[in-house]
Amino acid sequence: MSSSNLTPTKIITIGALSQTAFKDIIGQSPSMKKIFRIVEKVAGSDTTIMLTGETGSGKGVIARAIHECSPRRGKPLIQINCGATPEGLLESEFFGYRRGAFTGAVSDKAGKFEMAHGGTIFLDEIGDMSADLQVKVLRVLEEGEFERVGGHETIKVDARIIAATHRDLEEEVQKGNFREDLFYRLYVIPIMLPSLRERKADIPFLVYHFLDEFAQKNQKAVMKVAPEAMQILMNYPWYGNVRELKNLIERIVVLKDGDTLQAEDLPEKIRTSERPPGRSKDAPGGNEGISFQTAVSEFEKALILTALEKSNWVKNRAADLLQIKRTTLVEKIKRYHLERPEEDS
Repeated sequence: MSSSNLTPTKIITIGALSQTAFKDIIGQSPSMKKIFRIVEKVAGSDTTIMLTGETGSGKGVIARAIHECSPRRGKPLIQINCGATPEGLLESEFFGYRRGAFTGAVSDKAGKFEMAHGGTIFLDEIGDMSADLQVKVLRVLEEGEFERVGGHETIKVDARIIAATHRDLEEEVQKGNFREDLFYRLYVIPIMLPSLRERKADIPFLVYHFLDEFAQKNQKAVMKVAPEAMQILMNYPWYGNVRELKNLIERIVVLKDGDTLQAEDLPEKIRTSERPPGRSKDAPGGNEGISFQTAVSEFEKALILTALEKSNWVKNRAADLLQIKRTTLVEKIKRYHLERPEEDS
């Protein structure tokens, strides 16, 4: 199976990933499989979740997957970005307001917590909240109630909390920027998302996933990727994580003619692995490189395991899924020393 044949139709998700809730989560690396298992375990509870990780690492996608796998999936998932909302508007965004509470409040309006009743509220970049708002959010977490801005009526709310931040909140607590009691209330089940440079074996999956996605949106044929181009993509440190890769692939699909993504189609800074300002050569993932053949082998191995799992280890069916001969599949199973895991008793 050559690298040029790793087309989107051959990317097969595993286990719960075949569910709609996981459709946007791409990855077969050990670190991502660990995340999948955690999500499956926590989704059925109402426990507060704290997602941490670099910007662009997929915290919003994981939050949606948790909600969609939970008993609350029939109710709203309400998101608010605490870092993108002006400070003066956060309280009214969170809790709503009564008519006349301030200039422009011409009618009552429900806030995000009220809208999320019965469902889930996703508080993105929660580390950017002011001290005053932290107190009010803590009350909602502890007592399940609040008042609208300008109002006196206590409103009860039942919403599961998923929070996210790219900050080190423990450090923010030490600095006095984040309340310690709120920190411990949020950190019931922390989930740390790996950066893309920590799971480089997933890059081919992501590249072809985004090529397929944007080809469909732009009514174009799905490109293949030249080995040299894939090598460059895998060596680049991706400080913007999956979001940066996704934006790049979208730009290429929209602008490029032809059926193959070549090395020269990539921006110069990616071809030369130029480091963004402020990044030292010793920064994690900077110039460590990765063996292309090793990455392709891991990718191929993951595909074979996936097909075997989907076919209940019936080799004829697995070979059909992979669009290869059964004899080829058997040969590769032996080469990678793949064995069917024993069923739990």
